[in-house]
Amino acid sequence: MAGGKLSPRQKMINLMYLVFIAMLALNMSKEVLSAFGLMNEKFDTSNLTTSEYNKKMLTFLEAKAGEDPLKFKTPNDQAQQVSKLSGDFFSYIEALKKDISAGYEVDEKTGKLPYEAMDKGDKVDEAWFQGDGYSTKGKEVVGKIDKFVADMKTVFGKDVKFQPIIKELETKFNTADVKDREGVTKKYLDYHYKGFPAIASLTKLTAMQNDIKTMESGVYNVLMGNTFKEAASMKNFQAIVALDKNVYFQGEQVTGKVVLGKYDANTKPTSFQGPGKIENGQAVISMTAGGIGEQQFGGTFTFLEDGKNIPLKFEGKYVVVPRPNSANISADKMNVVYRGLPNPMTISFAGISEDKVTASAPGLTSSGKGKYNLNPGSGTEVTVTATGKMSDGKTVSDKKVFRIKNIPPPFGAIGGTTGANSGAKSRLEVSQISAILPDFLYDLNFQVTQFTFKAPGQAAVIVQGDRVNAACKAAMAKAGRGDVIVITDIKTKIVGVTANVMTGKTAPVTYEIK
Repeated sequence: MAGGKLSPRQKMINLMYLVFIAMLALNMSKEVLSAFGLMNEKFDTSNLTTSEYNKKMLTFLEAKAGEDPLKFKTPNDQAQQVSKLSGDFFSYIEALKKDISAGYEVDEKTGKLPYEAMDKGDKVDEAWFQGDGYSTKGKEVVGKIDKFVADMKTVFGKDVKFQPIIKELETKFNTADVKDREGVTKKYLDYHYKGFPAIASLTKLTAMQNDIKTMESGVYNVLMGNTFKEAASMKNFQAIVALDKNVYFQGEQVTGKVVLGKYDANTKPTSFQGPGKIENGQAVISMTAGGIGEQQFGGTFTFLEDGKNIPLKFEGKYVVVPRPNSANISADKMNVVYRGLPNPMTISFAGISEDKVTASAPGLTSSGKGKYNLNPGSGTEVTVTATGKMSDGKTVSDKKVFRIKNIPPPFGAIGGTTGANSGAKSRLEVSQISAILPDFLYDLNFQVTQFTFKAPGQAAVIVQGDRVNAACKAAMAKAGRGDVIVITDIKTKIVGVTANVMTGKTAPVTYEIK
């Protein structure tokens, strides 16, 4: 068409032909853009439908977890984690889509974006790419995808039933580099989004949202499917002994039930051997408690499944104790309590659970089940009263009197040795003056705050702290071999005790110069 000399008429025909080709190409481009828009609509519709389905499954799992926590709590917990992760990632992609479609007006009649006008990809190119690499936003997008996969895999752990879903996650949300048709390696976002029309990028993101919802639905199906399959087989039931209580008084009637996972009248065994009879799918136990001590009993359920008898054995035990007439109240350390210290005590009644026992006394506080601390005040005695409520509603009480004693005075020590010490002057100069309370039931740490240092023929030196000072060393320099240094008026405080506990006068300690 371009060769040779052409007449004006031929030039006009050629020009019109070129315009016609351009118009034809333009129409094809618009059709492709509209096709992307229609695909985006279909994905959006599918996402709404799948979201509603997922909500129903999640609600069902929540309800089952409330009814039967033993079987459904773990699946429900996993489903809630998946729902949170999927919802957050879905919302993040939705925000990316809003950035892409910003500036394009939605048709008021159809409610659709102007697909044919969304032929530019500059918004994504400028926001996600910088030079030959990713911009900060591009790195964020890839990071969000990778984090979603990692977080989901953490929820699933190493459970084999989730391996197909994990493989699907790693495939559909893989952000590794991609080779194009010409064998050129490109970054993930470059290959899928760089230079594409806005409507194409929008549709791809909506398709990713569809992958999220589909994957979420698959997880819920696995959780419910495996749980129901596990619950359906009688092989996976466990015979559970449920006594009304585990400790009985001598001669008291022992009552309870043996059930299979849950109380279900439709769960009927073909036979039962044990101490009781079958009523509404459960074995009702009725027997008289034997002698004092631990008693055991057992039996077997037999069920018919797939034409085969499946035996399910059960066993239980209970403890028989004499009826209580006194409380067990004892100090963990000794039969007296010391003023200013949190004396640990154990208070209980035989045959009565710890939560049914209460105790009271001046300065008594609870530190756990059956455990108390008694910090007595003034006086020479304190009375501890305990009350227990038995299973038949009756109460029993008892009390015990404890003597209150002061903490005995400690002994002064040089370098950890009490009484008479001896050695060179140099040893005393570097030794610590301490106070020790040997053979005492409590591990108390005393800190010396002051003492009086007296060398023969020298004035007494009052020292603040727990080591000799310069004045002491000067006085000691004038002492000779055989002279005895006396350390008296040792003042102390107990470390770790919040109350201001006063002890008796600390015994002095001596040091003979060698």
